[in-house]
Amino acid sequence: MLAVGTVVWLASELMFFGGLFAAYFTLRSMSAEWPPSEIELETLSSLIGTILLIISSGTMILGIRAMERGDRLGLQRWTVLTLALGAVFLANQMREYAVLNFGVSTNSYGSIYYLLTGFHAAHVFGGLVLLLIAITLARGRGPLERHGPAVDAISYYWHFVDVVWIAVFVTIFVIR
Repeated sequence: MLAVGTVVWLASELMFFGGLFAAYFTLRSMSAEWPPSEIELETLSSLIGTILLIISSGTMILGIRAMERGDRLGLQRWTVLTLALGAVFLANQMREYAVLNFGVSTNSYGSIYYLLTGFHAAHVFGGLVLLLIAITLARGRGPLERHGPAVDAISYYWHFVDVVWIAVFVTIFVIR
């Protein structure tokens, strides 16, 4: 039941991000130049962050596999590594915000850039909180199987956040 509820909730999140992508592409279609020539993006830094986030999905999978084997310590280690990779991604995003040469009110590009990446960053932060919960569950007493559905649901969320970022990255940094 938890897995079904998680999938339904993630579907609603997908619709939310779909609306943000629709807004991005609508603004893009209405602009003669996109992004504006004065916009300087941190493409290499974002690519490195993207790679770290993709790796974090792999470490989450390894954590789930450890849980399925009953390896409590393996689940803890892989989830901590997932948390660390996600935290580095988020710190990099915050660093990028500090050095970008445009703000949310600079122009429509700035508005949608910060809206799209900012909402994703908020979801990453929520994922980090959920990963802390997963680590706490993994450290808890009792059979590991009892916490399996909750940890699985957290992993679904984490993978969702990763896939959404890939779409954000391609949209902002690849399709110009």
